[in-house]
Amino acid sequence: MSTATLAKPAPERQQPPQPDLRDEGRIGLRGNLRHIGALARRNMLQIKQDPESMFDVLFMPIIFTLLFTFVFGGAVAGKGNQSEYVSYLVPGLMAMMGMNVSMSVGTGVNEDFQKGVMDRFRTMPIARSSVLVAKIVVEIGRMLVAFTILLVVGLILGMTVGTSLLHVLAAVGLSLLFGASLMWIFILIGLTVKTAQAVQGLAMIVLMPLQFGSSIFTPTSTMPGWLQTFTDYNPLSNLADAARGLFMGGPVAHDVWMVLAWSAVITLITAPLAIRKFRSKT
Repeated sequence: MSTATLAKPAPERQQPPQPDLRDEGRIGLRGNLRHIGALARRNMLQIKQDPESMFDVLFMPIIFTLLFTFVFGGAVAGKGNQSEYVSYLVPGLMAMMGMNVSMSVGTGVNEDFQKGVMDRFRTMPIARSSVLVAKIVVEIGRMLVAFTILLVVGLILGMTVGTSLLHVLAAVGLSLLFGASLMWIFILIGLTVKTAQAVQGLAMIVLMPLQFGSSIFTPTSTMPGWLQTFTDYNPLSNLADAARGLFMGGPVAHDVWMVLAWSAVITLITAPLAIRKFRSKT
């Protein structure tokens, strides 16, 4: 009687543990910065491939400056005194431009989810927050382009600056800081609603009262009392008044501190919520 030789089963090969891609605690500061740099470069390459995406920051400063100067300038400053109105308007438009550019971050995040871009990021061992921070970095660059064009157009139309270059740069930096804080709000909106059109619609509901119920376009002294109270607490008014003070001279401490406080509060509240929402969706 022959006996069959039983082959000893080979031991199962153990698969190496897969890293938890959502665990950012293992990714140090250097790794986060490297991820942000790589993703920011990716976003800039997208702009290079789609230059039409820069049309808003290239033409919006020109169109709004010309439109408000020649439509409202005569009524506010008197006929023939449009140059005086330009000096009032341009610092205020910096607040408006920052808010409008910030809105595009929310639509961009929403579109990335619709196109499946975030599915690719889900499989990569990267810090989840770096995806959002990289978008903010690139949008700050776009915002800086819009501010530069706005200032050039203002100077061509006769805007005067009564302070130094450092004061002008301080106004630009303050506007960039506040605009960056607003981006977290629009990112959160983009992660919450279903479509990019819904992001734009909801953003416009927020933008219109804040922009026109402020000191961006006209002094608030002619407004009704209840609207003046609203403008006093409107951060866009604080930013517009702070930028005017830095451009033309005058007291700016209160408005600057208010803008800094608004920026800190908005970022501290919305940034963690946006990152948490992003992690839950990826």
